[in-house]
Amino acid sequence: MNRPSVCAIIPAFNEETTIAQVVRPLVTSEGIDEVVVVSDGSTDETAHLARREGATVLELPRRGGKGEAMHFGVEQTTAQVLAFFDADLRGLTHEHVERLLLPVVNGGRWMNVGIRDRGRLWTWVSHHLPLISGERAMRREVFEGIPAEYLHGFMVETSLNYYCRTHRLRYGAVDLPGLSIRRKYEKVSWPRAVVQYTRMFWQVGEAMLVVRLARLLKRF
Repeated sequence: MNRPSVCAIIPAFNEETTIAQVVRPLVTSEGIDEVVVVSDGSTDETAHLARREGATVLELPRRGGKGEAMHFGVEQTTAQVLAFFDADLRGLTHEHVERLLLPVVNGGRWMNVGIRDRGRLWTWVSHHLPLISGERAMRREVFEGIPAEYLHGFMVETSLNYYCRTHRLRYGAVDLPGLSIRRKYEKVSWPRAVVQYTRMFWQVGEAMLVVRLARLLKRF
């Protein structure tokens, strides 16, 4: 039996420092048929470097946010399996890609979420917290089953998790040893990083409430 087609989608905003090392293992992975980078209003060399590594690059004229970039990328492919990767990863390998994709490609899960390496303790803790990682593979039906209004900002990951849970679709997580991310404080000053982290955690909590309320009101 032929495996389902797979598209890797990378939403990216000004990630010239890491985008090449994210695209490279995806383009050369035997399990991925196409790699799409959505440059979300980037003003640096993100688009150029991604294109040079062999990705199909879609450039949005202005920044719309991660959710909008993901949605735009999905609209440009007909792949049966969608695999999303953050653009600021460090240490992505073919093995990581395979571990993320395999449970979905072989039909064992509808969605599989990658847990980045945070050390033994925090990686274990991550399995007991809401799965908000940007590294996730899923059957196309999962993404397309969510109304567009719930695919904004940090609501995306929460919506994907909740959709699988409420529709009783099997999903889970897998460790990705050695995979890390370029932290916010490496991109901006510490004070700005603290503000951004605070805003992120607030939005995640808010998203959980919004999605659950939408479900009760039969909008989700």
